[in-house]
Amino acid sequence: MSRLLPVTALALSVLACGCPRGPGPRPYAEPAVADLLARIAATRDGVQSFSAETTMDYWMNDQRVKGTVLVMGTTGAQVRINALSPAGNDVIADLACDGAAYAFIDKNKNCQLSGPCSKDTIASLFSIALAPDDFVQLAIGATPVVPGATGTVRWDGKQGKEILELTGEDGRTQTIVLDARDGRADVLSSEVKLADGTQEWRIDNTDFRGVQDHHQLQRRVPGKSRFRSPGEKADLLVEWKERRLALPLPAAAFQLQVPEGLPRCR
Repeated sequence: MSRLLPVTALALSVLACGCPRGPGPRPYAEPAVADLLARIAATRDGVQSFSAETTMDYWMNDQRVKGTVLVMGTTGAQVRINALSPAGNDVIADLACDGAAYAFIDKNKNCQLSGPCSKDTIASLFSIALAPDDFVQLAIGATPVVPGATGTVRWDGKQGKEILELTGEDGRTQTIVLDARDGRADVLSSEVKLADGTQEWRIDNTDFRGVQDHHQLQRRVPGKSRFRSPGEKADLLVEWKERRLALPLPAAAFQLQVPEGLPRCR
């Protein structure tokens, strides 16, 4: 019994001191900010298109909706989103952005919207203000980075993650949390704030996994994502199901013909 007392006393002293637990020091050399940004850029440049079946939980017409949503996109502001009815496979909302203009049809309310592609395009369906190219980056597991970003990187020894704290040339700030083990760049979270500290948007990713792209290359992508932007009804939960990456997508896939005479949505 007496031989166990020192061990017990040591354990109690560790608990009492509140000593941090977790991975501890970096298991690799400290990376430079430029290196981590280059890894994020490599994901963006290596996977410039995708198509996916998802389960989304989102706001639409001031109501919370959960159902199957088919999504595809490619760089160059081309995005197509089909929200299916929870009661079946009918398309209840159709959004297409062809790189210059967008069209949106709400079949539940029998109305339409159209205009130039912008950060408000995605918001017409999901209430999340994201530029189409930014939406594509987030869907493939990368993240947009504020232009002209400079900053610092620090190690979170408790979680075993790298934390990039950046400032852009326009005064916006960005915090990116990465799993950088084994040369990877899994974006666990990314948050951008305006110069006055107001949140512009945030994404949190979990359940990263390997997916083989169209060129037979292995890519790491999140299994679940949560998008947020300011507003009471401005969040989007995504569970990524079947997903194809870096595949050729025809321009016609991003065209949507709005029926003549369909009234404009309020």
